[in-house]
Amino acid sequence: MYYRKKFGKFALLSVGVSTFALTAHAFETTTPPEPPAFPAEAKVTYVARDSILEFKALPAYSEPEWVSEKFENAGKLPPLKDRLPEEPLVYKVANMPDGIGVYGDTLRHVIGGRPEGWNYMAGQSQGWGGIDIGLSECLTRTAPLFQVNAEDTEPLPNLARSWEWSKDGHKLTMHLVKGAKWSDGHPFTAEDVMFYWEDAVLDPNVSPLGGGASPEAFGEGTTLVKIDDYTVEWTFKGAFPKQYLYTMAYPSFCPGPAHVLKPQHPKYSDNSYDQFKNAFPPEYMNMPVMGAWVPVEYRPDDIIVMRRNPYYWKVDEKGQQLPYLDEVHYKLSTWADRDVQAVAGSGDISNLEQPENFVAALKRAAEPDAPARLAFGPRLIGYNLLMNFSANGWGNPDEREQAVRELNRNPEFRKAVTSALDRKAIGDSLVKGPFAAIYPGGLSSGTSFYDRNSTVYYPYDLEAAKAALGKIGLVDTDSDGIVNFPAGTAGGGNVEIVVLVNNGYTTDKSLAEGLVGQMAKLGIRVVINALDSNQRDAAHYSGRFDWAVRRNTTELSSVVQNTEQLAPVGPRTSWNHRAPEGKDVDIMPFEAEMVSLVDRFITSQDNAERAELMKKYQKVYTENLYTIGLTEYPGALIINKRFSNVPAGTPIYMFNWAEDSIMRERMWVAADRQGKYELYPEQLPGKPGDGGPMN
Repeated sequence: MYYRKKFGKFALLSVGVSTFALTAHAFETTTPPEPPAFPAEAKVTYVARDSILEFKALPAYSEPEWVSEKFENAGKLPPLKDRLPEEPLVYKVANMPDGIGVYGDTLRHVIGGRPEGWNYMAGQSQGWGGIDIGLSECLTRTAPLFQVNAEDTEPLPNLARSWEWSKDGHKLTMHLVKGAKWSDGHPFTAEDVMFYWEDAVLDPNVSPLGGGASPEAFGEGTTLVKIDDYTVEWTFKGAFPKQYLYTMAYPSFCPGPAHVLKPQHPKYSDNSYDQFKNAFPPEYMNMPVMGAWVPVEYRPDDIIVMRRNPYYWKVDEKGQQLPYLDEVHYKLSTWADRDVQAVAGSGDISNLEQPENFVAALKRAAEPDAPARLAFGPRLIGYNLLMNFSANGWGNPDEREQAVRELNRNPEFRKAVTSALDRKAIGDSLVKGPFAAIYPGGLSSGTSFYDRNSTVYYPYDLEAAKAALGKIGLVDTDSDGIVNFPAGTAGGGNVEIVVLVNNGYTTDKSLAEGLVGQMAKLGIRVVINALDSNQRDAAHYSGRFDWAVRRNTTELSSVVQNTEQLAPVGPRTSWNHRAPEGKDVDIMPFEAEMVSLVDRFITSQDNAERAELMKKYQKVYTENLYTIGLTEYPGALIINKRFSNVPAGTPIYMFNWAEDSIMRERMWVAADRQGKYELYPEQLPGKPGDGGPMN
């Protein structure tokens, strides 16, 4: 591994332990309490992986009549057969809960984010809430795997229609969808894949959205080459690292349109990297996508409108080009309003993830005239307190920030912090009832890899926590109720810690406010730095935080997705321990053990061995407090009752968010239930950069 080159196999740096003595203090540990029973959890119907889709040519294809009449027959579009691949992706009717659909209607989202622009591969947010998932198709797809039998959960094909391994397992040949096109009609080829790899993943100045697209995410020393226009070849150091097939799904390998982006990239122009990133602002309409809908209108603080992609490369078994829905809306409001509108029927879909809204939503959904149905999934929404472990420059810390990072690296300090948290009170402050559970951190209890007996829990013990601070030299020397740094460290001032929080979510802010109060009892002053989503992400990715309250991502809920983010296996894979440009991660011994376990998990082909590795990983993680768990609870999918083809028991978050898990491109509304919500009926996306749709 990269850190061994400099520090040896399990080197321990003095940073983080030199100033604050590692005096042992006996904290009692146990397994976490059993979570309360939750009878409202919906059940999933499990299927075989190959029952969902296949690639094949069909005898004939069709599209909405108005597209044929107004565009194809008028010479504004090529014939449908020329817009589809040689062998489109075909969704199988046997896996459609309500069968083959009909065209028409609108899916109305409400989101709290705001778009920065359309350059996903350069790190621009489109506003979240499912926008980026709808625009960006990736090499593989994992979100629908929540319904696939556990022994059959290899990622689904997508832009990569098939692949095969060499005999020794070091090479993977991927075959792309031949003849697929971007929404402006330009061919999708290996050129798009290579541009993303060479000029986004491998370029340290480019950070694709999602944070997981770094060279290390695909394995140290991995290479990718173009064989021909529809074939690429991966070469890996390890044999049969099938884990990386998951990394090739959203959000880590979703190529952008090279024919539009490449001329703006600094490597091929006089642009700076900032100019490249911002070359396609939200006002830039009709950005070429491989997704089912294309952005055709943006009204600041109002709405984003998307229309069907006439070149979309997926069909149903009748040959009907997807999507069934002609238009998609993203109303720009707040995340809390998303729940309110979905329950009321003025919005169509919401991931009910803010527990403050649970009780009211359940009551409304239970009423006979409720427009939406609501289904809870397993406890897969967890929140962790992340401590910045980088002591060698990530984020350019000042003297106080450096002192905090040294504290963060002290295991006795982390034990004091976690033992000062009353997690029962934290959960109850969000929602009463059997929702929230005690969460020590680490793997979500809803994942199949979770093992309660391998989970180390430090129970609430405020007095022991206070005593531990004193033993490592943190004493209130000025009698103001806040402990001070030792003399000679940060001027001997109060221990003040700034916690980074997403200002767009009520739950995040509530947890941070609770953290402030509970840490004050311990004698630590916590100050909240609440930033809107885009600014919050920028601060996090650049290392400008002491602590951060952060909702868990896929690696803790599925394990097999973005697995490299479970540990600092590379300088940009960990969420709380990264390296500044040109330096190595100043890794700690327990992190080195985690890296080893993750590496072995990725390369293992034995399911029993993988399960045991995750048990060991969970023990090392929770015992050493890699992060500090705050709370864990289930989420619920709210969906308007008029929509068909929504799989039962869809979790709002597992391999990915529910917007991808439900496969929106195959959702439909019966003709007699369709509403008149379209803002641009019978219109299609215009040319890239034009002011709006083509009519």
